[in-house]
Order: sequence, then structure tokens, then C-alpha cells
Amino acid sequence: MARNWSYSEINAIVGDYFDMLRYEQAGRVFNKTEHRRVLMKTIGRSEGSIDRKHMNISAVMVALGLPYIDGYKPYTNYQKALFEAVEARLGKDHDLHALLTGEAVDAVRAPLETLVGPKLVFDDAPPPREPSEQNVPEDIDRIVRRFEPPAERDARNRQLGKAGEAFVFEVERRRLNELGRKDLSDRVHWVARDEGDGYGYDILSFDGIGDDAERERWLEIKTTNGPRTTPFFITKNELCVSEERPDVFRLVRLYDFQRQVRAYCLKPPLDEQVWLSPTIYRASL
Repeated sequence: MARNWSYSEINAIVGDYFDMLRYEQAGRVFNKTEHRRVLMKTIGRSEGSIDRKHMNISAVMVALGLPYIDGYKPYTNYQKALFEAVEARLGKDHDLHALLTGEAVDAVRAPLETLVGPKLVFDDAPPPREPSEQNVPEDIDRIVRRFEPPAERDARNRQLGKAGEAFVFEVERRRLNELGRKDLSDRVHWVARDEGDGYGYDILSFDGIGDDAERERWLEIKTTNGPRTTPFFITKNELCVSEERPDVFRLVRLYDFQRQVRAYCLKPPLDEQVWLSPTIYRASL
């Protein structure tokens, strides 16, 4: 019969996980096997047990809307002690928390500085629409609620939002240039930066291909440093624009922004692909 993990063992593996995650987010090379061997000697756990616990930690990170280590696929096996250990580590290591949320300066510089050729990788399809309420034990849900909700966190982080817009602006210009349409590349317009946020989209671009080459693309950019399932805000104005111009409006979701920048694209009607839940109300007297 497998013995329960002690608090000291959990703290040791959470500390090791975050050491590796910090290296990965900073683009530094590290050896997972070596980390595992050290842990096996330190806490006396098997290789399989350690790998599964790493995957449990990844599941905790997903629940918090934070990035997790590539290769340690989230394995949901919620444990209060694991959430508490993650909360404690992030609570005392403010630099790490800022790096993971994208609030550190380096967390938004890297993608633009390394954009030298590789195209933005779009998923074949967006994540499947899941039920809006997940079955999370109440004691764990209380811990999760002590963190700032991921959608609010990312919306507040203007630095991250602007970095995502800048990234797509440059990607679109390069894409059109590579298609031999420098004339269209020169007309790509960063609307949110130059005109303000009232248009309901951030980047004005163009198809660039075939008979529809000059058809406009209105791109609304949503950026997170978290995984692809991290929730995000859609404003009433953005939703209205998507309904009025479904032919040109596209919502581009950038995720894992610091590490490798991936994306998926949502086409209207948006409410057929995501759950839209009211989160704030205007009170008038």
C-alpha cells in the first residue's frame, strides 16, 4: 500500500518543481532526469511516484491559470496539502510569481526579442468548451479563491497585454511580407495603440491570400502566460463588434507567452465556443 506524502516531502518536490519551472521560463537548459535522481535520494520515493507528483503539481498550476513544466502533463489528483505548498511558495517568492504571471519585465521582452523567423504556431482547434463549473473540493476551492482570478490578473497586466498586441502586430507584418504583399504589410495598423481601445479590436490586418487578399482582419488579442485553458475577459464592445462583423472579426488567444508563444483563434459567434458569464455589473442610481 502506497504511503501518504508527508509535508516535508511535498515541500521538497514543490521546491524542485519551481526550480525547474523558473529555468524553463527563463530559457535555461536543465536536466529533468538529474533533478529526479536527486529527489529520489532526498525523499526516498520511486521514479514513477515522483513523476506523478510532478504531474499533480502541473494540475495545480492549471487550476491557478499559471504555466507548468512542459512534459509534465497535468494529472488531476487534487490534494489540499499540495495546493497549500504551492500557495506558500508563490506567496514568499514574489519574483517567481511575477515571472509566472507575466508581470516581470523579462516575461514580456523575450517573445519579441526572439521573433526572428519562426511563425506563430496556431492550434488546429481551440480547447473544447468545458462546463463552466468544475468539481473542485470546497477546501481546495477556498485556496484557489485566495489567488487573483487569472482573467482579472491578465486584464490588469497592461504590460503583458501590450506585449501580446506588439507580438501579433509584428507577426502579421512579417506574414504579409512573406506572401509578397509588402503593400498590405505597410497598412497593418495597431489600432489599440494608435487610436485607443474603443474599436472593439486591437490590430487591423489583411488576409493577404488569393482573391480575398485585401479583405480586412480585425484581430482582438488576449494574452496570458498561463496554459491554453486559462479564462479571459471579453468586453461588451468586443462582443458587439464580433456579432456585427463576424466576417472579419477574429479573437486571437496567445498563451504560454513567455516560454514558446502558442495561439488559437476564435471565430464568431463566440458564444458557441466559450462560456460567456457576467462577472461585473454597472450600478446606476
